[in-house]
Amino acid sequence: MTIKTPITVAYGDGIGPEIMQATLHILQAANAPIDPEVIEVGEKMYLQGFSSGIPDSAWQSLKRTKVLLKGPITTPQGGGYKSLNVTLRKTLGLFANVRPCVSYAPFVKTKHPDMDLVIIRENEEGTYAGIEHRQTDEVYQCLKLVTRPGCERIVHYAFEYARKFNRHKVTCLSKDNIMKMTDGIFHQVFNEIAAEYPDIQHEHLIIDIGTALVADQPERFDVIVTSNLYGDILSDVAAQIAGSVGLAGSANVGNHVAMFEAIHGSAPDIAGKKIANPSGLLNAAIQMLIHINQPESAMLIENAWLKTLEDGIHTADIYSPDRSKKKVNTDEFADAVIARLGDQPSHFKPVEYQNDVRTKIECYGAKKKVLAKKELVGVDIFVDNPSLTPVELGEKLQKIKSKLKLIIITSRGLKIWPNCMIDAPYAAHCSCRFQMESPETISHQDIIDLLQQFDALGLDVIKTENLYTFDGKAGYSLAQGQ
Repeated sequence: MTIKTPITVAYGDGIGPEIMQATLHILQAANAPIDPEVIEVGEKMYLQGFSSGIPDSAWQSLKRTKVLLKGPITTPQGGGYKSLNVTLRKTLGLFANVRPCVSYAPFVKTKHPDMDLVIIRENEEGTYAGIEHRQTDEVYQCLKLVTRPGCERIVHYAFEYARKFNRHKVTCLSKDNIMKMTDGIFHQVFNEIAAEYPDIQHEHLIIDIGTALVADQPERFDVIVTSNLYGDILSDVAAQIAGSVGLAGSANVGNHVAMFEAIHGSAPDIAGKKIANPSGLLNAAIQMLIHINQPESAMLIENAWLKTLEDGIHTADIYSPDRSKKKVNTDEFADAVIARLGDQPSHFKPVEYQNDVRTKIECYGAKKKVLAKKELVGVDIFVDNPSLTPVELGEKLQKIKSKLKLIIITSRGLKIWPNCMIDAPYAAHCSCRFQMESPETISHQDIIDLLQQFDALGLDVIKTENLYTFDGKAGYSLAQGQ
């Protein structure tokens, strides 16, 4: 008797139930050895008072199965509702988002018929940590947090993915010409780990030209690894130029749990009309089958799906009189795939997956390293400054008596004191940097004493950032003009 693998299934909202029903119908017809366990998440749960859209019973199912096939979710408008996807990714440690972006020309219209790339996006860090503050009446802040273990984990995953799926090149995209520390460590780790994979080509590009090249010459890329925000934007660009966002599946993979979903939304405007294309969710289910080591079922379904596209059986979103033979609804498309189970595509190369070629690649990062010598050498003190000019603020701060000296005042990274070269500097949000004139360490008490004098001067301190050196190297950026 074939042992069935338990999976958790969430039908989702909007068109979710329709495309999930079609997808499961195909999996059942292909005799995929899975045992679905259905949970309720999304809009109904939000409205029942679960702020993240998921009840405790659903968490218990995920802990048991460690695999989630999820339909798209609708998050109610208004405050107080957290993103279910972000909650799942962070709670379950789904650090890698894997999005294959493939063109299916000539049956799906695209300008890039040879496109076949995979974007691997870091899922937990960067600006998507969701740490934001309103600091003044006019200034808002979003923190970008990047860790070395997080970089090691996602880059290692990208190279392991390339090796296991016979990919030949990994491209890193970052913006370390500007963000020299956060993006700099991502690039640095990429170079370090690339050296461990001499059989795989590697390159680095700045994210802006990299995105332009993906949009114009996607065939030059194979596997792309990048950080959270960049990867989110880039993967939608790539899916769109491949021909249709509606065809793309997505995997969110961790060391213990994985979630599989279509990349499109819940499309409530067409919900219930049975016209949605189930292909995105079906392709996600194929990724799931590979992940749970069922390559035979994955090959059977994917080849039948490719044959359906070749035969011109298309849903409305990709239907074209020039390339299509029949326009079908959601259920009819699923039936067409089922009718072709066992068939091989003729235009497309039939897919082949080997046993144990799975996307479950354990990458724990956090390699043991000798800790750097960390020394406190100064402090940046941010103030809400609604009325003083830079010169007036500088004069006021120079009255402070401390062994720490005012070095520079900046606003949004630009020097506004001393000798400001800006005609009309923005001074309502200022960073005041204090350091020793000679390279000496200081104590936290020195900073506390400094802050007490700020308070005595009536200055509104909204934030402080301690300045450290690590093995003598500055762990902070210099302001433009410093």
